[in-house]
Amino acid sequence: MNATIKLENVKHFPVLLDEVTSIISPLYGGTFIDCTFGQGGYSKKILENTNNKVFAIDRDSNSIKIANQLKKKYTSRFEFQNIKFSEILNIDKSFKNLKGIIFDLGFSTTQIKDSKKGLSFNSIGKLNMQMGLNDISAHDVINNLDTRELTSIFSKFGEENYAKIISKKIIDFRKNQQIKTEDLVNIINLIKKKKFTRIHNATKVFQALRIIVNNEISELIYGLINSFKLLPVGGVIIFITFHSIEDRIVKFFLRNYSENKNFSRYLPSKVEKKKLLKLIQKKPIIPNEKEIKLNPASRSAKLRYGIKLNNHSDFSEFIKKFSYLLDIESLVKKI
Repeated sequence: MNATIKLENVKHFPVLLDEVTSIISPLYGGTFIDCTFGQGGYSKKILENTNNKVFAIDRDSNSIKIANQLKKKYTSRFEFQNIKFSEILNIDKSFKNLKGIIFDLGFSTTQIKDSKKGLSFNSIGKLNMQMGLNDISAHDVINNLDTRELTSIFSKFGEENYAKIISKKIIDFRKNQQIKTEDLVNIINLIKKKKFTRIHNATKVFQALRIIVNNEISELIYGLINSFKLLPVGGVIIFITFHSIEDRIVKFFLRNYSENKNFSRYLPSKVEKKKLLKLIQKKPIIPNEKEIKLNPASRSAKLRYGIKLNNHSDFSEFIKKFSYLLDIESLVKKI
């Protein structure tokens, strides 16, 4: 049995599906954009209502097959483009009555099980971690950047406490041979030893590599900004995050632009910044025990959402807030 057949049989569970449905159901009768189509879980649920249309996008070319199946079933009510969500402003805008935009920033079980992508610690061979439409791979990062650069990536994107030690060992190892996936896992295990936790020793380093290989920081920041620009007033934008960095970015955006702020208490009428979003609740929605039991991978998920109140084009404050992460992401430009 080949790898493709195995992957097709992998069961995938859309995270917080009932909660997403509850948020968008009052808006049914319009078009929704699924920015991270994946296995199509959210799109399929939305399309169950015959008054809805879905425009889905995904950078992973493996999603095209599933998208074609939905296109055959729902014809004019479903469209798909194989692009990154930062490019959302480039999609075909022939759709009407846009009501909501959904981001599920996690990875499907199928993607994790796909040995070609190399997202699993059990993968063997050349490092990859490309999710589609990439310029570099994890192999390029690990085998070309210096100690300082690798340390920055592991510490900031992976929040890895052993970042500097791991980086030095990587440099020493690659003096004799290029580093493969199993080599990287072994290096990390030798440094961190085995601890009795459910989190694998290599989790943080793998996360950091995946983030930088796929430009996940700039993708999220500009995907969020461009989605807001595309969304009409009254529409809802939903984010499901899975790690602290992306949640920090989403949380800042939603909270910062849902509050009235005066830069001067002496001239409030001239410098007041209008609220762009309305938050129904500030605390994130998390999976219940039943969902976590059914799908353990959902345990770190956080759902945040906002309703657009008015149009705005200046997001310089938002970009500046996370410029330090964008600077680290730019380290790979020299490869």
